[in-house]
Amino acid sequence: MAEIVSITHLKAGDKAPLFSASDQNGKLISSAQLKGKKFVLYFYPNDDSETCTKEACNFRDNYSLLKKNGYTIIGVSHAPVISKKKFADKYKLPFTLLADTDLKIVKDYGVYGDKLFMGRIITTIHRITFIVNEKGIIDRVITKVTSGNAAKQILEKLL
Repeated sequence: MAEIVSITHLKAGDKAPLFSASDQNGKLISSAQLKGKKFVLYFYPNDDSETCTKEACNFRDNYSLLKKNGYTIIGVSHAPVISKKKFADKYKLPFTLLADTDLKIVKDYGVYGDKLFMGRIITTIHRITFIVNEKGIIDRVITKVTSGNAAKQILEKLL
C-alpha cells in the first residue's frame, strides 16, 4: 500500500492565511500580531509523541540561531491548551505552541487529511512547515520535514 501524501495547496508566493488561536498559556495569538515579522509556522500531529518531540526539541536547541536570523517560531496542532502547556514545560520550549482545537488553521493551510500510519489510513495533521516573510507572503513550504533537522531545513538557504 502506497503512503498517502497530503500536499498543501499553498506554495511560495502565496499570501499566508490569517489565523488566531490560544497559545500554551491561554493567550490569544493572531497573525495580525506578526505583521512586519518573519515567522515559521510548523504543523505537527501530537504533543509529546516521539517524532513531534524530536522536532520541537530541534527547534528549541536551535532557537537562538533561528531568532538571530529574525524568525518567530510557532508550532500548531489540534491538542488543547493544557496539552500544549505540559508539552512546552516538559521540554522547556521557548516558542509559541497554538491549540487549533477546531482545526481551522490546519484546514486553511491544507495540512489536514488522510495518511497511512502503521498500516492503516488515519485522518491527521501532516508535518509541514511554512516560512512566511514580513509581508505575510509564504517564502517556502517544507513538505518533507526531517524532525531532527527541522531548524537546519529552515536555515539551509541562509547559511
